[in-house]
Amino acid sequence: MDELASRTIQYHEKTKHHFHRNANGPGYMDWQNQPDPFRKYEGARRYYLPPIIKDKTPAYHSLFSNEILEVKPLSVENISDLFEMSMGITAWKQAGDSRWPLRANPSSGNLHPTEAYLVIIGLEDLNRLPGVYHYLPKEHAIELRTQFYNETWNDLTKKFPLGTFLIGLSSIHWREAWKYGERAFRYCQHDIGHALAAVRIAAAALGWKAVHLDGMSDADISQLLGLDRVDDYKESEREHPDLILALFPDDRDSQIIPLALEGEPIKLISAGEWEGKANRLSADRVEWEIIDTVAKSSLKDKRENEVTITLYRKGGVNFEPVLNSSKRKKISSRQIIRQRRSAVSFDGFSSMSKEEFYCVLAHTIVNKGIP
Repeated sequence: MDELASRTIQYHEKTKHHFHRNANGPGYMDWQNQPDPFRKYEGARRYYLPPIIKDKTPAYHSLFSNEILEVKPLSVENISDLFEMSMGITAWKQAGDSRWPLRANPSSGNLHPTEAYLVIIGLEDLNRLPGVYHYLPKEHAIELRTQFYNETWNDLTKKFPLGTFLIGLSSIHWREAWKYGERAFRYCQHDIGHALAAVRIAAAALGWKAVHLDGMSDADISQLLGLDRVDDYKESEREHPDLILALFPDDRDSQIIPLALEGEPIKLISAGEWEGKANRLSADRVEWEIIDTVAKSSLKDKRENEVTITLYRKGGVNFEPVLNSSKRKKISSRQIIRQRRSAVSFDGFSSMSKEEFYCVLAHTIVNKGIP
């Protein structure tokens, strides 16, 4: 085992809760210093996404069946749908004077350390040039970080299907460390998994496939999303690179795609002019050296030995026996996604059958050929 892997394992061992002790934490809730749940880049151009007026998503059960779903065109309206169903605000709650948002992607403690980025070709009603954007859930808007030439976009996506665009995800460790201390890195990884699944299910509702580009290095992710720009985060909390997803129409029986983007176009994008400075989330921060150490030791290099993967449209678990009831056929994907809540207040009366429960568990089984 190499030294970096050993440090990562040591972190996970040290930050476990044990019978006689808990992992190190702040010891109290410093409410005056609670991080702002919304990152923004001050000075960046902002584009408001169109509101969702009508639910046009297919029935939720159809996402897990062998039905051929309609493939939505790449447009600002459908990008709006994607973000609302994956990373957007779905409701507001209030208790006394406190008011807080709930989002489509689950989060430990509702702290939401995950930030989302969009890398996309120029679209009508957006920008004529390709660009890198940061998503603002509170405003349901995107802000332009940088734009670049069509030739660079073509080089970046030349090995991918027509209509491909990218979603990037990063983590702000301080948002979790404020409450959970040294275990924050664990919770950020936990939340990235939730966000990844949220994007994939939202993409499926639009007839798109979302694939984790697992061969990319964290250095390339940082460059592509602008996370390595020191001057843009001078007084602000830094973001840790997590992953890039490629999204494209799910309209072929099978296709081969790379699991990494070309390095040269990423360098050209990184070298361009960038807009905006990251806002500071807390007036004061507590530094957790153990989090910085594990974040550095777990940075990933490019995987040269796994370049491509073959994808299939459907396959795997059959949900038909339970999900095809007339009642369930009427429930849309968007309705299910937006009504998700934490299981903290069961009514003591409602129930589900054993078959329904097993069906819920079956949704977690990875389908063949779908990474």
